[in-house]
Amino acid sequence: MKSELIVDVQPKEIAMALVEDDRLMEVNREKREMTYVVGNIYLGKVKKVMPALNAVFVDVGYEKDAFLHYLDLGEGFNRVNTYVQTLLRKEKAPATGKLYSLPEVGKEGQIGDYLKTGDHILVQIAKEPINTKGPRLTAEISLAGRNIVLIPFGDKVMVSSKIKSESERSRLKQLVQSIKPQGYGVIVRTVAEGKRVAELDGEMQLLVKRWEDTVKKLQQLKQPAVNLVKEEIGRTIGLLRDIFNPTFESIQVNDEEVFNDVSAYVELIAPESKKIVRMYKGEQPIFDHFQITRQMKTGLGRTVGFKNGGYLIVEKTEALWSIDVNSGSKKQGTDQEENAFNTNMLAADEIAHQLRLRDIGGIIIVDFIDMDSSENQQALYEHMRDLLELDRAKHNVLKLSKFGLMQITRQRVRPAVEMQTQEVCPTCMGKGKIQPSILFTDTLQEEIEAYTERFGRPLRLYVHPYVYAYADRGIFNSIRLQWKRKYGVRLLESQDLAFMQYKFTDMSGKQLLTSEPHTHEENAPKDKDSEKKA
Repeated sequence: MKSELIVDVQPKEIAMALVEDDRLMEVNREKREMTYVVGNIYLGKVKKVMPALNAVFVDVGYEKDAFLHYLDLGEGFNRVNTYVQTLLRKEKAPATGKLYSLPEVGKEGQIGDYLKTGDHILVQIAKEPINTKGPRLTAEISLAGRNIVLIPFGDKVMVSSKIKSESERSRLKQLVQSIKPQGYGVIVRTVAEGKRVAELDGEMQLLVKRWEDTVKKLQQLKQPAVNLVKEEIGRTIGLLRDIFNPTFESIQVNDEEVFNDVSAYVELIAPESKKIVRMYKGEQPIFDHFQITRQMKTGLGRTVGFKNGGYLIVEKTEALWSIDVNSGSKKQGTDQEENAFNTNMLAADEIAHQLRLRDIGGIIIVDFIDMDSSENQQALYEHMRDLLELDRAKHNVLKLSKFGLMQITRQRVRPAVEMQTQEVCPTCMGKGKIQPSILFTDTLQEEIEAYTERFGRPLRLYVHPYVYAYADRGIFNSIRLQWKRKYGVRLLESQDLAFMQYKFTDMSGKQLLTSEPHTHEENAPKDKDSEKKA
């Protein structure tokens, strides 16, 4: 299996697409100004203690207070909290031996015995804000690397259960025990299998340095206050850290700064693979060039087709996701039972793909086509379970109920990826009549004249493929060629734009203006003041 990572950097967001064997498997979008990334460490303030929930709400600077449950304090909470409070009081840090003499937090207890309103506490984002809920927190601080996870004030070395070889598990455990500094716990990740001591030791020193930087920032705080203490590495690097493997053939990036960050990280973790990081300089939008936009629009709608004519209906409610399996018009077998079984097996492949692609979390109810045979029901359950073994998110699959429903739970860390794949005509607003295309091209020409006069350099103009096809009519005297000869403007198509939407960039790809999809006359700047607002 070959893997590729496509990174599309835009002024307001970064989108990353993971492609396996030319099939889009995961897509992540993040706003560039977003700060609530999983792994960020904050000094928060307890706002409210909720004994009934055995939890507290903590202010970490988000509009909704974050949630911290008793079970997320961690066994070593007394050690971490005592150390942090000592630093905040500007006192000398207590000796490691004294910290380890403090009692561990048991699995049964009341959070009110450890925290009260107004307390400052060091916490880490475990789940990003989803819908109307604030972030989910943990007080068990951890620093994740590619091969290991470092836990300050822990004392255990644990090895991933996905490493099946007992001899390798024993080797890794002994190796890490011999190199880890005193006062740290370590979780050895699956990708560490077969790694040498030098690689693990180098990464451990890097993570220890990150924790020491966090401690320094705490010491520098003039007074306890809600504060971002340690920012997790960028989402691009975080995703790369978790998914990178030797099957990667290329990492394509369309932004020089992100390209340099990715190159530096790949050189650090796999020097022999640095050459696979490539700077994309094509004129066509990077997601269009690699067929990502097309796959997103066909794979993220309410209705999703799969092999042999079947299709899924994917819908989200407040409490859960529902997926309905339909056979379509084609038959998959000689009788009803065989047809249902074959369709369900094909549907299971697409459902496993959809869970990863949309990053669906929480409760998922799948309504398969009814089957009478218990053997077929068991085979379908085992098939779905095997398919989800490739999923990095924690999950649980239950057998089919007597109503033909399968229940799946999947770890929810961030909001699911959603995309509107249907477009309302931006000119007629669904009435069925639109202005002639020639009037739209006249409007575009006015914008081209204004922008070339203002910027005095060649520009690129991206339009919907239908508009591009209209402007490209004629071999020698098309509108596209007229604009190129007269204004030096290169007309290009973008699948990501709505029908009457357009986008100006300079020749390096820097975005100058994107019109709103609903109108076009009102959005283009007509003077310098309005241009600044745009």
